[in-house]
Amino acid sequence: MTPAGAAPRGCVITGTDTDAGKTVVTAALLRALLEYGLESDPENRFEARAIKPVQTGCEPGEDGNPAAPDVKRCIEALRGLSLPEAAQPRASALRCFHPACSPHLAARKAGEHLDARELALACRTEACKANFTLIEGAGGVHVPLNDEEDMLDLMAALDFPVLLVVGNKLGCINHALLTLDALAARGLRGTGMILCRTRPDRPEETCLLADNAAVLARKGAERGFPLLADLPFLPGLDAPSCGERESAWARLSALLRAAARHALSSCAEKISEQNPAADALLAFDRDHVWHPYAPAAPGPKVWEAVSTSGVRIRLRDGREVVDGMSSWWCAALGYRHPELTRALTEQAARMPHVMFGGLTHQPAVTLAEKLLALAPAGLDKVFFADSGSVAVEAALKMTLQYWQARGKPGKTRLAALRGAYHGDTCGAMSVCDPVTGMHHLFSGILPRQLFLERPSCRFDQVFDPAGFTETEHTLRREAATLAAVIVEPIVQGAGGMWFYHPDYLRRLRSLCDELDILLVADEIATGFGRTGRLFASEWAAISPDIMCLGKALTGGTMTLSAVLASERVADAVSRPKAGGMPGAFMHGPTFMGNPLACAVACAAVDALQAFPWREHVVRLERRLAQGLAPCRNMHGVSDVRVLGAIGVVETELPVNTEKMQDFFVRQGVWIRPFSRTVYVMPPFVTEDGDADLLTGAVRLAFEQGVHL
Repeated sequence: MTPAGAAPRGCVITGTDTDAGKTVVTAALLRALLEYGLESDPENRFEARAIKPVQTGCEPGEDGNPAAPDVKRCIEALRGLSLPEAAQPRASALRCFHPACSPHLAARKAGEHLDARELALACRTEACKANFTLIEGAGGVHVPLNDEEDMLDLMAALDFPVLLVVGNKLGCINHALLTLDALAARGLRGTGMILCRTRPDRPEETCLLADNAAVLARKGAERGFPLLADLPFLPGLDAPSCGERESAWARLSALLRAAARHALSSCAEKISEQNPAADALLAFDRDHVWHPYAPAAPGPKVWEAVSTSGVRIRLRDGREVVDGMSSWWCAALGYRHPELTRALTEQAARMPHVMFGGLTHQPAVTLAEKLLALAPAGLDKVFFADSGSVAVEAALKMTLQYWQARGKPGKTRLAALRGAYHGDTCGAMSVCDPVTGMHHLFSGILPRQLFLERPSCRFDQVFDPAGFTETEHTLRREAATLAAVIVEPIVQGAGGMWFYHPDYLRRLRSLCDELDILLVADEIATGFGRTGRLFASEWAAISPDIMCLGKALTGGTMTLSAVLASERVADAVSRPKAGGMPGAFMHGPTFMGNPLACAVACAAVDALQAFPWREHVVRLERRLAQGLAPCRNMHGVSDVRVLGAIGVVETELPVNTEKMQDFFVRQGVWIRPFSRTVYVMPPFVTEDGDADLLTGAVRLAFEQGVHL
């Protein structure tokens, strides 16, 4: 069985078409794996299984349950083996339908619906019951599961290596290479290819079949899919004699013994002695690669990630961890979302980049249209940048240039909140908390900004107007020199995950209007649904003068940010003035409006809107609140708070990040605490079981005193 905490091992078997021979290959490989287990493990602890996620063409069996033809084929292939009694069936079908047609049509006729993620979860659950599992698909990679998803979506959700079965016949090279391209476009890694002759050879085809094998051996190796076998046609598999059939299956299993060993080894990536290259990689990283908020050398302990899928990060040592951080808050819809991957590959093939100065393109214009349609009323212009910090830099420069254009050059200061974090570039650092923030080392070179007391009224309390009094007095006193106030609406992120009351933001907006001060909303972390509203500003029903977006803007696929500004701000900055005013915004990142990033962002915005994210955020909020509540009474904990898909346990003293992170990896989760904050911010697609795994790991850490 799969050890606790380890990823289930196995491969997905797909074909170039329905008649490629993948069921025969699956059945023979299952036999070969079990024979290998009998030989290599005298105590018979090795267990292999075959799973058919969806089986069509099922007839009622003797027990009244549907009889799956592909499962029967696997059972037939095992006859004659002296196998120990198994706790689980060695071949099974998860969803069975009577009509012999494609899965989506068979399910529709039965009044049911197939979902790729649900099927993948069921397959992985079953795969944990064996040492190695063969998961046989239906038809080829583009066979539909429903109106939106196909077998590729199921394979991507599974994230198992892929074994491609190719029917060795005229035209198979084209079909095989198209299939390999489709697998590569979804980031699926290969176990290999098996050629299968599904009918007797004809003399005139001898040269053709041999050439097919030679070409695909070369082309497959180039693509990471080595040719593992070229199987002959074996008529004995369907012979009337039971003895003949057993003999044919035994012969076919022997022909696939090397392929079975290769499949096992390709899924057994281990660090240390079994993988010296992995050791060398980590050693070079430790000595030469500089990680964030860490010394250069020796670097901190790191884990090598080799792939991601859904809410999971797969590590080189074979373990999988559930991501509780959404990769620093950006992978809101999980990893390798098919629509985002498709947009990325299609745009990369067409135009990955072109300068935005003097040129424009459809992805940027379409993205601007989508963002303005979603943004709070009054935001009319979009300026693209390449990271969150740069978006903040651009926003701050806009406010300063705005007042110069308005003839008020004395308004040069910026106000921010205590506990604020807005990025690591110089302008952004100047509006981060100078005492509790991370940038006090640079205080000597940063502009001295005005800092307002952190909003004291919690999000879940009744608002106390007295908590706004000092802010109001300060802003009234300093209004003549203030260009703007910049805030993280509702949630102060890296500054301590503090959730404050919407009425504070509402009053701030009103006061800025009265005092002629611009309001900048940094929604880089809070935008796109994280707090339960599309933008956190919506909790207060306000519209800022400038809004910064990033992180989830591209669904965590690549870097991009955007600054949305009101017509008032944009017009003032853009009007030529006497005295050297340029009549243009003086900012322009090289990769501004990158077509690749904009295309992915368009897909991410569409995917978010098509996904019931509000319901999922509410569900996660309940789950996180329930799971983290017991931490309130634990030693060293000062507070527990939850808002939307953000759960926070605040400690009395700073925690040892490396020590806690190591503990969390051993629990099968990826959580990275900082300072006095242990928090989870999982992707919206996180299922209840995985959310419970995250909160359970946090509870266990505090129960065992790992934070102390």
